[in-house]
Amino acid sequence: MSDAWAQTGGEASGPPAFANIGFIVLMMAVFWFVLLRPEQRRRKERDALVSAVKLNDQVVLNCGLHGRVMALGDKIVTIEIAPKVQVQVDRSAIETIENLPTTGEKEREKQ
Repeated sequence: MSDAWAQTGGEASGPPAFANIGFIVLMMAVFWFVLLRPEQRRRKERDALVSAVKLNDQVVLNCGLHGRVMALGDKIVTIEIAPKVQVQVDRSAIETIENLPTTGEKEREKQ
């Protein structure tokens, strides 16, 4: 049998350990700025939108229902979706707010 030639002693090949850790930190930073930061910004905008709901605002729910805000609570909003038909939904179900035009705006639209 012949002797096997193995590498004995010497240094390990590949990049140094700090380069590997630096790459992981760099990937985490990219992940943060590309995915997490924009989501946090969208969440803040949505929270501001939901907290700005007032009585008689025209709203669209995330399920597609359109209605007018009749009553406000801390977590629940009562919405009229048809004449004399009111439903209670969570504030988080509000997708967009479309304010009803005031009488001055209605007159301007007619002209």
